[in-house]
Amino acid sequence: MKVIIHGGFFSESGTNQETKKSKQQALASIVTQAHNYLKTHTALETVVYAVSLLEDDQLFNAGLGSQIQSDGKVRLSASLMDGKTQKFSGVINIEDIKNPIRVSEKLLKYEDRVLSGEGACAFAAKNGFDYFDPITPQRQQEYEAKLNQQERKGTVGCVALDADGNIAAATSTGGKGFEIPCRVSDSATVAGNFANQFAGISCTGVGEDIVNVAMAAKIVTRVTDGLSLKDACDKSFAELKLIDGFAGVIGISSKGEIYHLDSHPYMVWAAFDNCLEVFP
Repeated sequence: MKVIIHGGFFSESGTNQETKKSKQQALASIVTQAHNYLKTHTALETVVYAVSLLEDDQLFNAGLGSQIQSDGKVRLSASLMDGKTQKFSGVINIEDIKNPIRVSEKLLKYEDRVLSGEGACAFAAKNGFDYFDPITPQRQQEYEAKLNQQERKGTVGCVALDADGNIAAATSTGGKGFEIPCRVSDSATVAGNFANQFAGISCTGVGEDIVNVAMAAKIVTRVTDGLSLKDACDKSFAELKLIDGFAGVIGISSKGEIYHLDSHPYMVWAAFDNCLEVFP
């Protein structure tokens, strides 16, 4: 049983030691909780559980404390993929919801499994998801000062391998901040979140770059075709470099490989294999 999570890219990870320490502690706590949860639950259930914990922590740009778009509203995107059934579900630009990953989980049972905008909001309301305002005072202050224009922000994600050998991946984001309203990120696409019976990948970074190279799906396909998880990631990042792209990934393969890679050393992540590991 293995689990790895990420908290996206944060420029302050390299400059603000107090913030960095807080994020490390949060990731360590969440990945430990997720690993304990995995002992009695499936990979699919675990990735939803872990990402919902990340969404509930305002240190991260997903759910509570998400980035505010240029029109002053928060729109959230999240997706979920079950490697066992090869089913993908997600929401794009959903508003007034605490845990978009939970809405994605609900959609996994439907034929129409990816909803956006008003449709996603209506589906959530119909299925008992309460109104929730994810804007924190800090995010409001940052928005008003337009500080986020100078920072790289990321997403949160989780990949898990359960005791039965099943893999699942989940990713959630609050966007990059000050984007054109309703911009679509990679997080609710197979470019940013993908899994099958061979591997699972969750991405963070610049969504457009990740979509341009179909990052998550490409890495998983390469593992399926026989490459090791490390070699698949390295090859895909070499292609990303050709377009000067910016991204980070976490992944697990069915062989038990657990791997992470990023364009710059600012992705924060934590893993629990036989022991806890936190970076940076």
